[in-house]
Amino acid sequence: MSAAALMLFAWGLEIVLGWPDWLYRCIRHPVVWLGALIAMLERALNRMEWSHQVRYIAGVISTLLCVIIATGAGFWGATLLPATLWGVAVEALIASSLIASHSLHAHVAGVARPLVMGDVEGARAAVSLIVGRDPNQLDEAGVARASLESLAENASDGVIAPLFWGCLLGLPGLAGYKAINTLDSMIGHKNKRYTAFGGFAARLDDAANLIPARLTGLLIAAASFNPSVFTVMMRDARHHRSPNAGWPEASMAGGLGVRLSGPRRYGSHVSHEPWLNGAASDPQAVDIVTGLTLYRRAMVLAAILLVIIALELKA
Repeated sequence: MSAAALMLFAWGLEIVLGWPDWLYRCIRHPVVWLGALIAMLERALNRMEWSHQVRYIAGVISTLLCVIIATGAGFWGATLLPATLWGVAVEALIASSLIASHSLHAHVAGVARPLVMGDVEGARAAVSLIVGRDPNQLDEAGVARASLESLAENASDGVIAPLFWGCLLGLPGLAGYKAINTLDSMIGHKNKRYTAFGGFAARLDDAANLIPARLTGLLIAAASFNPSVFTVMMRDARHHRSPNAGWPEASMAGGLGVRLSGPRRYGSHVSHEPWLNGAASDPQAVDIVTGLTLYRRAMVLAAILLVIIALELKA
């Protein structure tokens, strides 16, 4: 079975099953294991009394170690599992745990439901599970913006990028990418504690998402069936603070006819970010529902592309 066919199989399992609660209770989740390893290394090697240079080197070593371990585990699994139907099924199940289309949709839908009902407090509680900003500072438009930005960015980080690296390098590539992305989410922050230790991890994540983020933006724009969305994406994506997240977010903003990004609060700090599709109005609760529809259409296009790749590799 080609890597693309394996990713298609794994993605199908993830959409249908997610990561079952009983399995999580038995063995937790690969990202939980990765997180525990990263946290252990960070506690041991990110010493605030050390110089910036020493902490940066410690971060490089920790990052490479995590990526090597994850990639090696993926290679070990892909090599040792028998080339039988059951062996392929187990490999696909492992790979499915590193794709997040099901959980992403569920989490964003969990924000939309209370917000549509006018329950802003319930929506704030739901959005706090998927964004880092202070939910208590968000009004209805702020909650909608935060959830749509998370939907767009994680469509890339949680779905398209894992599939991209899985198609390119199989289960080892998928596992290695997930390690990079988890490292960035845990230590890739620009603050006093992590700027030095997590700097290399953040740049590595930027490199790993360079192509997938742009591909995600193109898929969302194509799924909108509106040529002007491509113009919004090409115009505004480069203004985002991230070299990658702006592409799917600008595409989502253009596809829905709303503005995203802009100023946001993280604790006591206000980050003054430029708007994406700034001439449009703020999103409302109904725009989250429409955004989920746009996300599903984009994922259908991604699945069609994956089928084409799998068939071409088989030919």
